Amino acid sequence: MDISIILTYRCNSRCSMCHIWQHPTLPAEEVTPATLAKLPAGFDYLNLTGGEPTLRADLEEIVDLLHPKTRQLEISTNGLQGDKLERILRKHPDVKIRISLEGIGARNDAIRGEKEGFARKMETMKRLVAAGGCDLGFATTFQDDNCDQLLDLYRLCGSFGGEMATSALHNGFQFHKIDNEPANRVRTARAVQPLIVELLKSRRPKNWFRAYLNLGLMKKILGQPRMIPCTAGRDFLFVDPWSHVYACNVRPDLEIGDLATQTWQEILAGPRAAEARTRVARCPHNCWMVGSAKTAMRNKYFARLPRLKPLAWVLANKLRVTFGLPIDFDREVDFANVAQSPIVPKRESWLGKVFRPTFQKKSERPYGLYNNVMNK
Repeated sequence: MDISIILTYRCNSRCSMCHIWQHPTLPAEEVTPATLAKLPAGFDYLNLTGGEPTLRADLEEIVDLLHPKTRQLEISTNGLQGDKLERILRKHPDVKIRISLEGIGARNDAIRGEKEGFARKMETMKRLVAAGGCDLGFATTFQDDNCDQLLDLYRLCGSFGGEMATSALHNGFQFHKIDNEPANRVRTARAVQPLIVELLKSRRPKNWFRAYLNLGLMKKILGQPRMIPCTAGRDFLFVDPWSHVYACNVRPDLEIGDLATQTWQEILAGPRAAEARTRVARCPHNCWMVGSAKTAMRNKYFARLPRLKPLAWVLANKLRVTFGLPIDFDREVDFANVAQSPIVPKRESWLGKVFRPTFQKKSERPYGLYNNVMNK
């Protein structure tokens, strides 16, 4: 099983596609190391995310605590506090670090509302490479504002031997916004095609399967159903900053327990978990994020092996690329089947703008406001 732990909703970025930073959590109410110690060992993958996890003063303590409990531990970060990440990496060089990067130079800074963000992220990456990090890379969200730079971002990752994690614009209850839909779906989806070809040309088998994941993102961008059914609540779970456990990070109605007051076994075996798994089986959302896609692509019986469907696609198209043959994307993806995006104002850049965040308290339980947001 995989698990993602949202350590905080505090964030020192001001992203146009996520307004977590406008509604930070109170540090005194955030999940404690003592509560996280209740998690069992044996996870396949554990992701520490946010908000911005490096804003936790006890992040290093949390990594020390959870590192032995998982086969792979990842920190998803904006990379603006390189000193904290470097200290962790020197102690645990196998920790996977993905720094969010939405474009080259000023493009990143505008989308993420970060003053000199691109330069600071590059400096952090240099420090992490020098510190001996063995699993480093950038993470990018495909959207209208950066789809023309996807190959540039991929090649930037390759320049230091890193990897590129990808996702597509989507809504989620913790984002406090509901306008994360592409303005030009076809243009954004088409922009992913050259990236898929480059991934298949790579010598890394992991990149070949990332190509399949990105094919799923093309379908997601167009508003089409998932290529493989979701396994939320079975193969992956989320813990929010207040210790609440969710089957996924999109639907607030899929809360299944509270790690602060229950044991992990009680949560997994409880009636709310069983009900959430039933709801997931009927879920109308077409989410295709790395967490839900990666687990869905795994073999049901051997977690380190892929399912036959993505394996067959990867082998067939790796051969095509190897022999110089084109991939017929119009056969793979129905470009005539395009969802209509809602008419919403263009997502604005918050770079340099004045804004006073409003702290949200554990008692407020605001998630229900976003329960009916559909990802299409």
